[in-house]
Parts: sequence; C-alpha cells; structure tokens
Amino acid sequence: MNPVRVRVRRPWRLAAEASALLIALVVAFPLYWMVLGAFKPAGEIESTEPRPWTLAPSLDSFRRVFQQEEFGRYFVNSLIVAGTVVVISALVAFLAATAVTRFRFRFRTTLLIMFLVAQMVPVEALTIPLFFLMRDFGQLNTLGSLILPHLAFSLPFAVWILRGFVKAVPEALEEAAYIDGASRTRFLWQILFPLVFPGLVATSVFSFISTWNDFLFAKSFIISDTSQSTLPMALLVFFKPDENDWGGIMAASTVMTIPVLVFFVLVQRRLVSGLGGAVKD
Repeated sequence: MNPVRVRVRRPWRLAAEASALLIALVVAFPLYWMVLGAFKPAGEIESTEPRPWTLAPSLDSFRRVFQQEEFGRYFVNSLIVAGTVVVISALVAFLAATAVTRFRFRFRTTLLIMFLVAQMVPVEALTIPLFFLMRDFGQLNTLGSLILPHLAFSLPFAVWILRGFVKAVPEALEEAAYIDGASRTRFLWQILFPLVFPGLVATSVFSFISTWNDFLFAKSFIISDTSQSTLPMALLVFFKPDENDWGGIMAASTVMTIPVLVFFVLVQRRLVSGLGGAVKD
C-alpha cells in the first residue's frame, strides 16, 4: 500500500505566490475603484470619506454616458481605427518579418536597427512633426490622421516580435513544401502564417490597446470636426469648468474598458503561447 504523499510547498514558492497575489491586487485595485465609482451615486462619489463599497448602486452615471449624442459615433470611430491598425499592422508586419528573416539583401541590418531606433523615440517628441505632416497631406480631422501614426509606431514592435517566430520555423520545412510542389505564396499563407499566428495575436493585442486608449493623437489631430473623434475624447464632455462629473468619467472609462477585455478574452490562449514564443526567442 503506497503511503500518502503530502505535498509541502517550499517557503520560496509561498513567498512568490504571495508576491504575485499582492501585485495582482495592486494592479486590479484601480480597475475596481473605477467600476465602483461608476455605480456609486453622486453623493457617495463626492463624499469626503470615501469607502471601498456602496450600499446603493446606481446606473445614473451610465445613463448620462449613453445619453450623449456623439457617444455612439465615438465608439464606432474607435472600433474603425483600432480594427484597421490591428489588421494592417499584422499583415504588413508578417510580410516584413518574413522578408528580413528569409531573404538576404543590402541594408538589412540597417533596417532592423532603424526599427529599434523608432521604438526608442518618445511619442510626445514626434507629435508636433506628425501634426504638420498630417496637415500637409490633408489628413487633419480625419480618421486617417489616427490610423497612420499608430501604424508607424506599432509596426517596428510587431516586426521584431514576428521575426523570432519566422526564424523559429526551420528552412527544411520550406524546402520540403517546395519539393511537394507548393509555391512561395502557398507556403507563406497556408504553412508559415498558421505557425506564426500566436505571434500575430500577441502583437495585435498591444496594437489594439495602444490605439484604443490613445488620447494624444486624437486631441492633436482632430481639431474641429468632432464627428471624427474617438472614445477617449468623449471623456472631455464630463470635465466641466465648475465641477467635474466623476461618475460620468468613471462610467465612460468602464465602457471603454469592456471592448479591451472582450478582445483579450477571445485571444488569451493564443496570446499566452505567443508571449511564450517571444520570450523563448
């Protein structure tokens, strides 16, 4: 009869789990406070003695958010901008990563270094030059002025991540596909693309979050045509000179967070494998 094995956790493992739990609580608390503020009545939000709970939840803040005439348009604009950036950046990054990994051409190393340099430059330092560039191209007050800059900033990161995934695919697999009669295009989309798809998901999550939450470009490039604004701009409606509507701000922020959570839940399995592959490479 086999003795019952008692699994004793080591002290370092308990410390690691406790640290991870503490970090998770610290990260999740602002989200909890945001949702709590969205459901609190106005009296509790403005109270001088804030409490981390409410006994009288209210939907008044959400009603004020959805009663805004342009809120639905802002939501659609954000979906258009974020969706376009995710799709185009994923496809272009996949092709670019394949090119810099599989082909040897002049200035290939220089191009990769330029990708790294592009990641090092702060976005704020390029906002004014981008403003004049968008003005010269006639893109101010259009969704294109939001799509193009985000594509430019998301592509270098995506190419670097996908380069590791493409490099991990053995060249022998490509040669075997050619021997079996597969063309380069067929190998690219039917064999290589599914293998690097987890990496595409990982880069798409970062592109979606950065584009969805963007306020700087939306504030700088959408000047007069408010119909082209995105959801972060909708928060400005609740900032008033005399008194801010904190309930409306929290409710609008909660609504903004829902699409990000939905997108994350849909791709979480691919995201974990994609991040694991990125770290491994």
